Amino acid sequence: MHTNQTDHEPNMRAVAHEHYGRARELTFKDIVRPTCGPDEVLVAVRSVSVNPYDWHNMTGTPLPVRLSGGLTRPKASRLGVDVSGVVENVGENVSRLKSGDKVFGFADGCFAEFVCAKQNEIMKIPDSLSFDQAAAAPVAALTALQGLVNNADVQPNQHILINGASGGVGTFAVQIAKALGAEVTGVCGPTNVDMVKGLGADHVIDYSKADFTRNRSSYDVILDNVGNKRMSQYKKCLKPTGRYVVVGGQKGFFLGPVAHMLKALLSFKFSKQQAMVFMATRTLKDIEKFTEMLASGAIEPVIDSVYSFSEIRDAIDHLESGRARGKIIVSVVD
Repeated sequence: MHTNQTDHEPNMRAVAHEHYGRARELTFKDIVRPTCGPDEVLVAVRSVSVNPYDWHNMTGTPLPVRLSGGLTRPKASRLGVDVSGVVENVGENVSRLKSGDKVFGFADGCFAEFVCAKQNEIMKIPDSLSFDQAAAAPVAALTALQGLVNNADVQPNQHILINGASGGVGTFAVQIAKALGAEVTGVCGPTNVDMVKGLGADHVIDYSKADFTRNRSSYDVILDNVGNKRMSQYKKCLKPTGRYVVVGGQKGFFLGPVAHMLKALLSFKFSKQQAMVFMATRTLKDIEKFTEMLASGAIEPVIDSVYSFSEIRDAIDHLESGRARGKIIVSVVD
């Protein structure tokens, strides 16, 4: 991506992230519109979604974020990764996309009116999806898919538990597990029970009324988006060769979710049960797979709320509250 400015280059509005802090401290700036490299496409942004990934980069927590992102201030002044929009122009090596295509996928720094995306990280939007729905999918759908398929190797008729079934990853995980032929139990709060049932869950546990860890030796796989139980509790409700897949954990300045991941690896080290810890990676094969599932209707995005671009700080605050069901969307162009 090239952003060298001349007197004739157009500007765009973008969210500026110049120091670690809260959403209230984000500002809007007019900066030069980027131009795409040979393997990139320039996207006129229509919608974006906010992710815990964005919150961690914004706050600089947990501490490991700063090892790569900048110790005292962020190296990158832009936030955002989930995007949908319209291709403005393409690089010289791009052949499968053209100007005017409606696209969605991954683009770092997409909290802006325009962004450059790598051609292998962006796909055409299925006809059945709106820009808002498309922007809801990339990070959450990819994480759920890789957690269940690449790490848990979910098979038909296995019993899968999704802890945190009403969140961004959880809503996709329930649907993907069902599409794989599994028997699915979702764990969520009382206000989301009907929604999780509607996504296809065979069983729903309201955590305010029951503790899923009391179901001894019940589950082949636990996909954990929350990290709110002790390792001994997870082990007791897994089958003898079950898999515990860590997606998320509790917040904290020093290690945050990383602490939970490390505990999982150590606790399961000498067990026939397995702990799987991973970070979602943007592989074209998996991006194509969840795009196919969206196109076929096997999975559908769940949208909690839609904010305007000027309200993006409110959207991030809502994410931080932990009360969102599904994905929080920001409409950059109404």
